[in-house]
Amino acid sequence: MKTFITTISLLAALAFGQSAIAQVKRAPASAGRSEYIEVEKNVKLHVTDLGEGQPVVLIHGWPLNDAMYEYQYQYLVKKGFRVIGISLRGFGKSDSPYGKYNFDVFSDDIKVVLEKLKIEKAVLGGFSLGGAVVTHYVTKYNSAHISKLALFGAAAPSWKQRPGSPYGISDEGAKGLIKTIETDRQQLIEGFGKGFGATETSLSAPAANWLASISADASPYATAQAIIALRDLDLRPSLAKIKIPVAIFHGTQDKLCDFKFAEELHKGIKNSYIVKFEKSGHALFLEEMDKFNTELEKFARS
Repeated sequence: MKTFITTISLLAALAFGQSAIAQVKRAPASAGRSEYIEVEKNVKLHVTDLGEGQPVVLIHGWPLNDAMYEYQYQYLVKKGFRVIGISLRGFGKSDSPYGKYNFDVFSDDIKVVLEKLKIEKAVLGGFSLGGAVVTHYVTKYNSAHISKLALFGAAAPSWKQRPGSPYGISDEGAKGLIKTIETDRQQLIEGFGKGFGATETSLSAPAANWLASISADASPYATAQAIIALRDLDLRPSLAKIKIPVAIFHGTQDKLCDFKFAEELHKGIKNSYIVKFEKSGHALFLEEMDKFNTELEKFARS
């Protein structure tokens, strides 16, 4: 019996040893890239980092997160790009600490991510509020890590009506939007898809529901603070600082960020051009997805 037990023990030990060796020899399936990057103590941002090649960095709109670029990720990776989506603090899977949510903070966070990922000569793109974020980033940091800038339905150069800039939301409209965020955010999210497209039915129900579900993940506090920061932002004086090539994608039927925004950006940025999306409202990345993706690829390769 003693011999039998000894034999069983040896066999078990051998089997365990072979299993351990097999695990040690297993080649890692991942590329070793982290989904979360710490930008300051106790604050990590969620990052989607896919593919190899020329980097394209994408910043989402309000109150979305990096998940909004699902179909751009799919396309660009297949075309040989490394595509990186960053969720701003307070949005999506990124941390939502109490504190400041303004364009200096957002730009500083992007700078840290690009430094930690050792990104150079990237195409930086931003949608809606994210378009204002990336414009601010380029002017604040003199295009550090960036070779080209792409603006998609950008809420810039001035989202709010100001002297010399009569386009965009009024003071009363901004006040009402902030009040709705603070008292009936769920209703705001539910109606999100209706104003997002060229018409109320431009987006399919599943697409509108998908965007609403992404929006629901945002911190309510960050949602309000970010829109307050956008209300107070005027990028017009800094546009002349932008020296890199800029592509301005904008839907001609955009009801949330008037097409006049694109014209004002083009007027203020010397090395820029406009790509019109004649069939799109604000959701040009979905409404004319094929054109959006191919025009972005063309700009990145130019």
